[in-house]
Amino acid sequence: MKILVLTGSPHKKGTTALLADEYCQAAEEAGHTVHRFNTAFMQIQPCTGCDHCRKSDDSDCIFRDDMQNILPHLLDADAVVLVSPLYYFAFTAQLKNVVDRFYEVNDKLQKNPKQLQMIVAGADTDEWAMDGVKAHYQCLCRYLNWEDRGMVLAYGCGTREEAKQSKYVKEVTKLVQNL
Repeated sequence: MKILVLTGSPHKKGTTALLADEYCQAAEEAGHTVHRFNTAFMQIQPCTGCDHCRKSDDSDCIFRDDMQNILPHLLDADAVVLVSPLYYFAFTAQLKNVVDRFYEVNDKLQKNPKQLQMIVAGADTDEWAMDGVKAHYQCLCRYLNWEDRGMVLAYGCGTREEAKQSKYVKEVTKLVQNL
């Protein structure tokens, strides 16, 4: 299976970097092909809603940026994994830019069902703190006609050390089994 992992953290050694590393390692050990993009370190413009990409079947986004590296893997993937720290009850802006840019290939994505998973970590321990990001994930599944294959919501993981000592490291490796 081809898996595309999109991370959104601007911290190279943060909690979600650790969880993404564990996930990718488990996926590769299970025989999957993994392509990972750390979107916070890429040059990706936000969608402006100009609809240039919708003018004809062969139109592309007006922005010629690093999204062009992600798109072939997105279209080819069997599964997509969104990985982000919880920033104000949602994905980071960096990851949200990428998800918004799915618009360029929206029709192709909706006609080509995929499996979707999500890994989010946050310092909050209140269960409601992840309600916003869960709702966004569920809307993505529904809108794109993708299959929800599970999520790991890592509460109380504000630091890499907290994540290392948590149950969530094992949970992300088990998430691979849901594919």
